[in-house]
Amino acid sequence: MKNSTPLPNNFLAEQAILNLLVTNPLLINEVILDLKPESFYFEPHKLIYETILEIYESDNSINLTNIITYLQDKNRLDEIGGIQRIMTIISGFENYSDLDNYIKQINDKYLRRLIIDIGKQIITWGYTTSEDLENILDKMEQSIFSLNQQNLTQKIYSAAEIMDDVFTEMKSKIKKTTSTGFTSSFKDLDSIIQGFQKSDLIIIAGRPSMGKTAFSLNLGNNVVEKYNVPVVIFTLEMSRQQIIYRFISTASNINANRLRSGKMTSLEWKNLAAAMKKISELPIFIDDNPNLTLVDIRSKLRKIFTGSTKGGLVIIDYLQLMKLSSKLDNRVQEISYLTRSLKILAKEFEIPIIVLSQLSRNVESRTNKRPMLSDLRESGSIEQDADIVIMLYREEYYNDKNSDAQVTELIVAKHRNGPTGTAKLLFKPSVTSFTNI
Repeated sequence: MKNSTPLPNNFLAEQAILNLLVTNPLLINEVILDLKPESFYFEPHKLIYETILEIYESDNSINLTNIITYLQDKNRLDEIGGIQRIMTIISGFENYSDLDNYIKQINDKYLRRLIIDIGKQIITWGYTTSEDLENILDKMEQSIFSLNQQNLTQKIYSAAEIMDDVFTEMKSKIKKTTSTGFTSSFKDLDSIIQGFQKSDLIIIAGRPSMGKTAFSLNLGNNVVEKYNVPVVIFTLEMSRQQIIYRFISTASNINANRLRSGKMTSLEWKNLAAAMKKISELPIFIDDNPNLTLVDIRSKLRKIFTGSTKGGLVIIDYLQLMKLSSKLDNRVQEISYLTRSLKILAKEFEIPIIVLSQLSRNVESRTNKRPMLSDLRESGSIEQDADIVIMLYREEYYNDKNSDAQVTELIVAKHRNGPTGTAKLLFKPSVTSFTNI
């Protein structure tokens, strides 16, 4: 038996909007941003609204005569039911003060219809056993994300409205700290970038063994200790145990090789126990799936951050090892898709996302081996989508690798919302630790 239950709709709200637009044509400027023709459920209402938009775009007056004329010229008057039907739809007076409520009700029902359509599509995908499950999950995620985007307000704000919000935000930050976002606890770096902001995509780049992973883990450790927010680490190269060894070595100040050998003094064992207890109490999450995809990341972040008001930090080690559910024409296109998607994720969850990236071998062929933006592998999209690009460089790496205290330059090569510059830290390879100089 066919289901006769009508799809969600609000007949009276749709009719009220049309009445208001005919009796108060200037309201079109407030309605056009928030209502699309497909937002209307009833076909006659949709046709009338489309006609009103055509009249508006042609700079003619929005009135009953013009609406009927436009519909007659396009031979669409009969689709609505004739002039009498239009007179019935566009009649009476509706309260102008209820305009926002009418728009909200119409969009509410429209989004519910989209949810039903997506649900039907998901059922169809579920029965399509010939398609790879990962592709289906990816399409589901994209559909739901697109639906979330549909639900975002399209209001255009005046400078005065924005100014009030900005001034309030500035006052609150003065009371708290001179930096905004999550500070790294590295003073020179924080003076340049003023902390990692919500929705930022931060690229940390360097040649192999330059300390990218160690630096990112130090950042994560500093943030989780200072703010007690979740820090999520996706590691595609190292195992979760290796990551924890890094954390323990830094926290206990015990040489990583001694940790793995277990040959430690009684004092070191005591420090080890204290470090392990401290780390285990912090909200640190590690995923070492080597076949990580964007679908995996989004679903896992949703579990951790949905409902959280404090935010958090995400670290991905590293970009060039990430995979797509379906192959694109070339690796440059894939990297472009990945960086754009990660930026969207940062905005969706309102968290900074730190992504590690390799530099090309061009660095090694130069006399001056300090990296530049052009050294980023598949650099175009990375540079474009990133809010901050930090490049690591150590002179000792090329001259004296055996030194246990090496000065590392953090070259802020791109900073979308502030200055660029170079900060310096001291790196101790034996305990994979970065400290202020």
